[in-house]
Amino acid sequence: MNTDIVKKIKNRRLRSKLITYLIVIVFYVVVQILINTGNLSSLLTGLLVPICVYVIAAVSLNLVVGISGELSLGHAGFMCVGAYTSAFLSNVVGSALPETLRFILAILTGAVFAGLFGLLIGIPVLRLKGDYLAIVTLAFGEIIKNLMNVVYVGIDSKGLHVSTTSAMDLHLEPTGKQIIKGALGISGTPKNSNFTIGVILILLTLFIVQNLIDSRSGRAVMAARDNRIAAESIGIPVTKFKLLAFAVSAALAGVAGVLYSHNLATLNTKKFDYNTSILVLVFVVLGGIGNIRGSMIAAVILTALPEMLRFLSNYRMLIYAIVLIVMMLFNWAPAAREWRERVLSRLPLGRRKAVGKEEV
Repeated sequence: MNTDIVKKIKNRRLRSKLITYLIVIVFYVVVQILINTGNLSSLLTGLLVPICVYVIAAVSLNLVVGISGELSLGHAGFMCVGAYTSAFLSNVVGSALPETLRFILAILTGAVFAGLFGLLIGIPVLRLKGDYLAIVTLAFGEIIKNLMNVVYVGIDSKGLHVSTTSAMDLHLEPTGKQIIKGALGISGTPKNSNFTIGVILILLTLFIVQNLIDSRSGRAVMAARDNRIAAESIGIPVTKFKLLAFAVSAALAGVAGVLYSHNLATLNTKKFDYNTSILVLVFVVLGGIGNIRGSMIAAVILTALPEMLRFLSNYRMLIYAIVLIVMMLFNWAPAAREWRERVLSRLPLGRRKAVGKEEV
């Protein structure tokens, strides 16, 4: 390929990345201005961290659904792993470490454990295809949620005590502390999450995902997505690269779980059920499968919209459903896609070049 063409492709990809980062930064600045001027309601202010959680979850899931071409319905399970392991660590460490260092360690712990679970699940699961893969990942999410509901963990001078029956079977010393309380979850987790940290984690997630997509590994994953047989015929280890994407996606979902768990006084498994996995998948589909920027925008709009429409009382969910339909038609209806392509072709940043089609 001509050197000038390669250079143009790289420049276009770099420009696309910078635009995505700029969108996040501008959103952060606008929200901060609204907060400081008192123009943002308390309800929407309380949704800022959950919005960041869903953006990270949607971007990470798009790595599997859009880039790898696999359907996963167990994303909430990886979020649950990250949330519980990080909350457990924060409760065990307590004030033994500085607050900032403890939270960074919690983020790393949640990401590592979720990534390990992604590897363990991905090794057998990624040999499956289509509906079979979706069903197995869905089962994993439900197993994790139900397992956390029956686990009791405490700590005293003798170390950790674990039980799957009741808190009484922990046999803790009088000075011991029960951390995981079965269906009651974990309470007393430090509330270290805030909007600024959420935005930083979004930028970090975008940096990891976008650079992975543009790397040789990312191109191998997309080659396997487009034509698995052709990819294998030229020596690409398809399962290896798909497992890499799956594990990275799981680790980033764990980061979303960490952000969520450190925003609540009490953490339980109710939020990490099948509905959450479907909700994150809705963000990915409506934003455009494989479109990282679209996933972000869909997550922000669809998370904030129910609260913004609360003044309409009984009609707000009707309007919410209409917005979903309109977004789906805008993204996927052939006529709408042709119109969007015509509009983008007239813009300098969106003009299609002969050098190839822009990825994500």
